[in-house]
Amino acid sequence: MQKIVAYPLSALYSLLFGLTLIVFEPLQWIGYRVFGYNGLKRVVSYLNFSLMKCGVALGTKHTFNNPHEIPENVPLIIVANHQSMHDIPPIIWHMRAHHPKFVSKIELGKGIPSVSFNLRHGGSVLIDRKDSKQALREISKLGKYIEEHKRSAVIFPEGTRSRTGVPKKFQPTGLKILLKNAPSALIIPISINDSWKIHRYGKFPYGLGSNITFDVHKPIENTGDLDALITMVEKQIKTGVTSFE
Repeated sequence: MQKIVAYPLSALYSLLFGLTLIVFEPLQWIGYRVFGYNGLKRVVSYLNFSLMKCGVALGTKHTFNNPHEIPENVPLIIVANHQSMHDIPPIIWHMRAHHPKFVSKIELGKGIPSVSFNLRHGGSVLIDRKDSKQALREISKLGKYIEEHKRSAVIFPEGTRSRTGVPKKFQPTGLKILLKNAPSALIIPISINDSWKIHRYGKFPYGLGSNITFDVHKPIENTGDLDALITMVEKQIKTGVTSFE
């Protein structure tokens, strides 16, 4: 019965989500052209707040548990498990004071209203998964960028989404490059739960009534032993992932 009800509600959600992206596309352009980076950043923050609110159509809730004080004006590397595209707007909104930037696949850099514009102009990097040299070069650039401008990079080291909630093994290369190029960055581990449930039926319809939680762990300093550091961060994130199919 719930799956039957999910069809019309999913159509409504898709309509609201698409309209939000379309409406914010010119607002981003105006913000960027008139007010520069700060104008674009403000628009993007409210874009992602609005995308989260579209989830009301599905009964989706977002709980962002951040009990730790995270200093501003220092570079951060935000590391999280990855379950769906719905992981991204809450991180952008709730971590907006830290200017989060993403490592995204190059295909997202064109053709998607609002998303593509922000990825191209907002400080994120686009990597070609078929060209490892290009990908490593872009990730290095992002590390240097956050080190210089005191902003944050968001990376999902699993490399792809877990469709069942079960965390995948970390692919550490990209994270290691960020750590090398932003040596003063604090590492912020985040455990994400129940985002996968929105896709419990596949691509369509969407699942109803998901309560997506984001548990922010205590900031970790880069001590220089990158292998040990990445192992510790991976263990901490996976320990906090408790919801599986």
